[in-house]
Amino acid sequence: MFGIILLCVVALVVLMTLSGSFFTIQTAHAGVIQRLGKFARVAAPGLNFKLPYIETLVARISLQVQQLDVKVETKTKDNVFVQIPIAVQYRVDPDHIYDAFYKLSDPIKQIESFVYNVILGHVPKMTLDETFDQQAQIAVDVKNNLDQSMREFGYSIVKSLITDIVPDPKVKAAMNDINAAAREREATVSRAETEKLLLVKKAEAEAESKRLQGEGIANQRKAIVAGLRESVEKFSASVEGTSPRDAVALVLMTQYFDMMKEVSATNRSNTILMPHSPSTLADLFGQIRDAMIVADSASRSSAPGGSLGGARAPGAA
Repeated sequence: MFGIILLCVVALVVLMTLSGSFFTIQTAHAGVIQRLGKFARVAAPGLNFKLPYIETLVARISLQVQQLDVKVETKTKDNVFVQIPIAVQYRVDPDHIYDAFYKLSDPIKQIESFVYNVILGHVPKMTLDETFDQQAQIAVDVKNNLDQSMREFGYSIVKSLITDIVPDPKVKAAMNDINAAAREREATVSRAETEKLLLVKKAEAEAESKRLQGEGIANQRKAIVAGLRESVEKFSASVEGTSPRDAVALVLMTQYFDMMKEVSATNRSNTILMPHSPSTLADLFGQIRDAMIVADSASRSSAPGGSLGGARAPGAA
């Protein structure tokens, strides 16, 4: 009876020992096996076996790409404090799992230190505008320096991304004001150029309009003169004993009456009040006729062969 119990106990111990000797590693992971405190081997994904009581699974290391977010605060060359968030994507090199596990006690802190070192070596040499312009180049420099430094520890840097550059809120507000002022200045210049173009085009249109109006008035006057000449000639030929001077005086009186008709037809005309009676009209007709005679005499006296003072030339009628 005692032998059966002992056999069962031994079988149970062996079963527990064997069951504890098998373990599994997930995909994209690796296991670190130590034998009596010393590194023995790396366990691959799947079912694995370790010697009971001699070998120990001390770590399961992920081989997936991981991301570390680091926020660095520094000062630019023009004395502007900025915060630069950096996203570092890294992974453990499958061929250097030993280095990744044993050489670094805290890889996160190590990566943060290298990021600070690279950023503080670049940004203080640049102005704020240059920092924005060189944002992609700074990210490339961080990636190259980190990859070179972390490779000896079994880590490879996949990507380094600068997600933003955040200056002080007052500096950001001042930059927005400067940008708004510059755009307003450009808009003002554009509006002024547009107004200038409109004024020039308006002046050109007015000049063209005046020119056309002048041509119209000149043509109108030519037509009036031609009409007057034709009317005078027909009047002189039709009425015996009248001269062209009498015909012109009659035409002027006719125009005078037409003017009086136009003035009386509208209530918005600026008029000059003059005596208007039959005797006044006779005087007006006489004044027009006398004025024409005087003008004719003056033109003859000033002609070649005429005498000064209005005297007639010898043989004149």
